[in-house]
Amino acid sequence: MPDFFTQVDKFWLLTVNVWQTGVFGRSIGDILIAFGIFGLFFVMRGLFARYVLIIFSRWVKKTKNTLDDRLRDAIADPLQFLFLALGIFLATQYLNFSGKVEIGAEYLNRSLIAIAIFWALKNAVTPVGEFFRGLGHFLTPEIFDWMITGARVGIVLLGAATVLQIWGIQVAPIIAGLGLFGVAVALGAQDLFRNLIGGISILIERRFGFGDWIKVDGIVEGTVEKIGFRSTLVRRFDKAPVFVPNQQLADNAVTNFSAMTYRRISWTIGLEYRTTHDQLRVIRDEIEAYLKSGDTFVQSPEAALFVRIDAFNASSIDLMVYCFTYTTVWGEWLKLKEELAFKIKEIVERAGAGFAFPSQSIYVETVPPSNDEVKARRDRSGEFLMANNKSGD
Repeated sequence: MPDFFTQVDKFWLLTVNVWQTGVFGRSIGDILIAFGIFGLFFVMRGLFARYVLIIFSRWVKKTKNTLDDRLRDAIADPLQFLFLALGIFLATQYLNFSGKVEIGAEYLNRSLIAIAIFWALKNAVTPVGEFFRGLGHFLTPEIFDWMITGARVGIVLLGAATVLQIWGIQVAPIIAGLGLFGVAVALGAQDLFRNLIGGISILIERRFGFGDWIKVDGIVEGTVEKIGFRSTLVRRFDKAPVFVPNQQLADNAVTNFSAMTYRRISWTIGLEYRTTHDQLRVIRDEIEAYLKSGDTFVQSPEAALFVRIDAFNASSIDLMVYCFTYTTVWGEWLKLKEELAFKIKEIVERAGAGFAFPSQSIYVETVPPSNDEVKARRDRSGEFLMANNKSGD
């Protein structure tokens, strides 16, 4: 029995020793308290961020611009992360590590603070860029989009380099190694660089922009939604997205319908050959008068406007109607074209003429005999043969 109690005392002393030494020379109780400190900050991070944002919101309401409102939204997540970093900092300070563990804890706290700062800067790039987008007169929205994307990528890389420097990792040798690696990659990624150069040429030449309706024969037709570093997103009219490599858009002819000054209507109207000279003149003059009335159609010499007898076709007298509308919106243009079609039909019918349609005339030199005539001929032929046979007998 004495040996049993002795062993229990030893086990208890061992338990106390483990509790006191714990991890990295700190007792398990201190570690639990440190976790409690971090847990408290973890629970309160949302309340703290909301409280700070409420104060910030009261301040931004006094301004008329929306930049500070968007900056407030941009720092919300980094602010919560920074509050967690504060909890980790206080927990490590409470544990009061020494030696290498102390250095590691300091590096960790510095890294978390750097991550929060660069995270906030990365989020702030977009609202700041949008603010200066409205002030820029020389740069297109597409170039601004590239600049914002490049700035965000640059901040991420700079933040990564800062964290590596905190941990004593030299960035210069890594960059040099990446340079050699980049040369090897460039040999197998020529298409990527060609598309990048193609995207730059598109932006410099301003071939098209966001929301433009473009068409590339044999490739795509639709509305431009985004111009990326490698490809451009074009939304077809059936709402299907098409990612077109920038090289194809740079090397092929691109028709930008959104850049039209006016929109053209070009028709050839076929009239019947029975239409008289006076009817042709009346139809032509009334259509021309309709096009010149009002402010719907562009007038000469600002743009071409013709209503002329164009040709004597195989089955019609062709009347050419050539004009432009001020609107370039497809739906509005279709409505105006429909109204013009109704008016032309009304004018032609009121003049007593008609529209021609393709036709052919067939001239028959001889008419084939009917079935009765063929039968009669056969009967006569039979009677003639029977008569000859009888005369031969």
